[in-house]
Amino acid sequence: MQPMHKGRFADPAVEERFQQVGRRYRVPFVRVYGVLFMLIALAYSVSNPLLLAPAANARVAVWLGLTLLVAGAYVGATFWDGYVRKPVVDFSCLVLLQLLIGQVNVTLFEHLANVQAHLHAVATINRLAVTAFAAVTLAARPRLFLLWLGCDVLQWLGQIFADGTFPAEIVYALLSYVSGAVVMVAINLAIGVSSRWAFALAEALDVERGKNEAMVHNMLPAAAVEKIRDGRMVADAYADVSVIFIDMVGFSKLAKRVSPGHLVELLNGFFNHADRCAAEHGVEKVKTIGDAYLAIAGGNVACGNSADAAIAFARAVLAGVDEIGRVAGVEVGLRIGIHSGPVVGGVIGATRMAYDYWGETMNIAARIESTAPVNGIAISERTWLRARDRADFGAPRSELLKGVGDTCVFHAGPAQPDDLAPDPELPGISAAA
Repeated sequence: MQPMHKGRFADPAVEERFQQVGRRYRVPFVRVYGVLFMLIALAYSVSNPLLLAPAANARVAVWLGLTLLVAGAYVGATFWDGYVRKPVVDFSCLVLLQLLIGQVNVTLFEHLANVQAHLHAVATINRLAVTAFAAVTLAARPRLFLLWLGCDVLQWLGQIFADGTFPAEIVYALLSYVSGAVVMVAINLAIGVSSRWAFALAEALDVERGKNEAMVHNMLPAAAVEKIRDGRMVADAYADVSVIFIDMVGFSKLAKRVSPGHLVELLNGFFNHADRCAAEHGVEKVKTIGDAYLAIAGGNVACGNSADAAIAFARAVLAGVDEIGRVAGVEVGLRIGIHSGPVVGGVIGATRMAYDYWGETMNIAARIESTAPVNGIAISERTWLRARDRADFGAPRSELLKGVGDTCVFHAGPAQPDDLAPDPELPGISAAA
């Protein structure tokens, strides 16, 4: 929301845009009011010769002619491109109209006073003040306002005709009341229309804001969003998470065999399935890298035991491999690696922001994934010790990981020939530990 200062926007540029946009929306109503004003002046011009003495009629005709000229010029000015940037046009025209109508009223009042008429035309102005209040109060309810106006007209006519006043006064009172009532009806409609525009705009903005909020929270954790809004750096440390790295087997060869559209369909099916599994098991999706899927248990999304959540997620993903392949019409194989340890998470950069994680734990998980059997899971010793659900994992193996060295790894999945016996280099760890 734009900051305000003394009833105006603090930013002069914003204030200027607000004024111009408001004036642009009011242009149709200004034209309607101008035309109504000209019609009322014409009505007076037609009635005056029948009610006024020649001298008084001549003076009123001059003032009304000038009034028509100014009102016409006012309406014409609204078609000028620079009108919305020049509020002085409204001010000048309204001042001139006020002076001219004042002169017309002076002449009419002098005539009515000379014939000793009751000045019901003057009293009508007081009723129109209440009518103006009703027009604003009952905005956006034109039928209710017209009903109220009808009741007021009946009451007013009863007062006018009650004492049999001079005919000239009745005509001028009718002209004053009808002209004012017509303007009030136009004001009631204008306020209703503008209010509906504002409401529709606010509703549309709320819908778009909701979509944007959902999109932002889909990309960033809620806590990170709040920090970014406050202008704070997003940097978090997590002491114990389990990183899951999933890769599709033989993706490069597959990409050469199938069409790009078929490949995108396959990846979309795989990633959507992984997303559903992540939501089901309380695992946070971090990102996709080509055909690889990276997720974390125990980071921004709370879970009990991060290792158990990661393993359960991995098993759920593997359970859908056959269905993914059936839908895509090709054989699909996945390898999954899991490693537990500390990571650092945060948001870097100002464009295409995404919450990411860094640290050695991430690298080891990716390296362990490469040792997993096809459609199987490989976990590090640290994850194995952290997990309570170890049922499917066999004996430990020593794997030489690039950039890491010899690492104790446990496998679960299709049996491999050398998975049937424990590694002699790791006598202290057994499946029953």
